[in-house]
Amino acid sequence: MINAAEKILTISSKPFNKHGDILNTDFRFNPESKNKNPVLIFCHGLKGFKDWGCFPYILESISEEDIFTVSFNFSYNGTGLSGKEEQEFTRLDLFAKNTFSRELDDLEIIIDHLYLNKKYYNFDLSKLYLMGHSRGGGIAIIKAAENKKIKKLITLASVANFDRYTDRLKKQWKEKGYIETENTRTKQMMRFNYSLLEDIEQNPKRLNILNAIAKVKVPTLVIHGAKDISVDYSEAQILYNASNKDHTRLEIYENTNHTFGSEHPFKGTSTILENVINSIIDFIKL
Repeated sequence: MINAAEKILTISSKPFNKHGDILNTDFRFNPESKNKNPVLIFCHGLKGFKDWGCFPYILESISEEDIFTVSFNFSYNGTGLSGKEEQEFTRLDLFAKNTFSRELDDLEIIIDHLYLNKKYYNFDLSKLYLMGHSRGGGIAIIKAAENKKIKKLITLASVANFDRYTDRLKKQWKEKGYIETENTRTKQMMRFNYSLLEDIEQNPKRLNILNAIAKVKVPTLVIHGAKDISVDYSEAQILYNASNKDHTRLEIYENTNHTFGSEHPFKGTSTILENVINSIIDFIKL
């Protein structure tokens, strides 16, 4: 559909991952752009989805600056595949089975999908960038370290560690086979099977975010809110300290939270959110 206000074209795509699962994906771009656009892939976080809150607004705003943006739902993020269910957690059975490695594989499929479709769109894959929010930030960091096609990296309120669990909780998790947490927005109890913890235990090198960011050789922007109670802003400092500081920029925004003042459904922008968006655009255009 064409967004009349921003003149941004949004096209839905449905690539399959290697397990045969659909990855609901949105391409946003300015159809009137004359130049080949840089490409920014966005990764949502835990209990998130591509259409959560401010994410579409952020990506539309970026696309207005002749940047081709890509957002997608991880295959086991728990949302449905069509209509309103794309924004509702109707597949908690899949959410329970999700792993970090699966999300990394999903992201690789999105990258491959862009290469398979490059003749149909006016973008420049020599300028392929990643951006991730919260847990998606950790996924983006690891992928940027793994895949040399990635030329810039942006994190928003990113975690610095996937292993965030106490020994006591891990013991209970193993004995029970799962743990549960409440989604404070929807009030649903969301289950994590033991396979998530097994993924960490079986892939400690690949899933080490700090080791990954130390290997990232491309320009990196780390953004965080100082009043983030979901992922403390100290994790941004930890990421920055572990990175190659000669090409990493750290930006801490005062008086804002994990989602930069926005909520779901989106109720409008703010000065802080606009500042974050402008910083992202400026970084991409450097």
